[in-house]
Amino acid sequence: MTMSASTSSTASLGALAAEPALLGAARGAASAAVQAPAQRLAAPRLAAIFAAALQRLRAAPLGLLLAWGVLALVALWAIAPGLFTSYNPVLGTAGQQLQAPSAAHWLGTDALGRDSYARLVYGAVHSLSGAFVAVSVGLVLGSLLGLVAGATGGWVEDVVMRIVDVLLSVPSLLLSLSVIIILGFGTVNAALAVGVVSVASFARLLRSEVVRVRRSDYVEAALGSGGRFAAVLWRHVLPNSLTSVIALAALQFGSAILAISTLGFLGYGAPPPTPEWGLLIAEGRNYISTAWWLTAAPGLLVAAVVLAANHISADLTRRRA
Repeated sequence: MTMSASTSSTASLGALAAEPALLGAARGAASAAVQAPAQRLAAPRLAAIFAAALQRLRAAPLGLLLAWGVLALVALWAIAPGLFTSYNPVLGTAGQQLQAPSAAHWLGTDALGRDSYARLVYGAVHSLSGAFVAVSVGLVLGSLLGLVAGATGGWVEDVVMRIVDVLLSVPSLLLSLSVIIILGFGTVNAALAVGVVSVASFARLLRSEVVRVRRSDYVEAALGSGGRFAAVLWRHVLPNSLTSVIALAALQFGSAILAISTLGFLGYGAPPPTPEWGLLIAEGRNYISTAWWLTAAPGLLVAAVVLAANHISADLTRRRA
């Protein structure tokens, strides 16, 4: 009797000692049971997203895919030019002047024996960064002016829009030259000059979009429910007014590359021996009868990038419509 009582008490103590472990195992099993469906749901969700993206890619027009491909290639040139060429874009090789395109030099060499393809690749960072700065300046300043004009109205709108009209009345090249003469030569100053020229276009477009969105029912409801004007403007009006502005930014990106290349061609951009695309065209024009590739290659590249940006902008505009 005594041994059986001690045995039962020992068994009960063991059961009590094992109870936390059993509870922990049960909790682990329950959490695993909860996580397992989540993991099973995550994989099909990722697969569905990938399948939708692949289907959208297949449905995209060939021209749009080529446009994105051109911009992606040029962006890779700007990010990692050393992956695409092993030649130095500034230093030439003696005895290699004005060689025709070949397996060693895909786009030939210039008058100093420098590889033309390497200069195109390394010039992407100057042209793209300049265009990015120009579009950023025009987008920020123009959007600010357009937002103020469209939101406030009255005499403030009249003053801002008259300034915009004056900027639009001056030819873009003349205005760019005036700004760059004030700031000085260089890629950054040329980009700032091109950005100042594009301020008026962004301001006019965003002002019209802000005026249109302000008359929407949800904006009136937000103001009528006690929302502050600045908060409604920031949360409702501005986000719904930027769709067309983004399409214009894509269009202005191509125009900025063309404008910066034009300034570089005229000698107002990056100084030699910087491999800027407009400067490459200017350097090759003296040898167009004997070495046509020096002008044709950068000219075709600028045209391809501008057309690609315009095509993407047109696609964004069609989606908005």
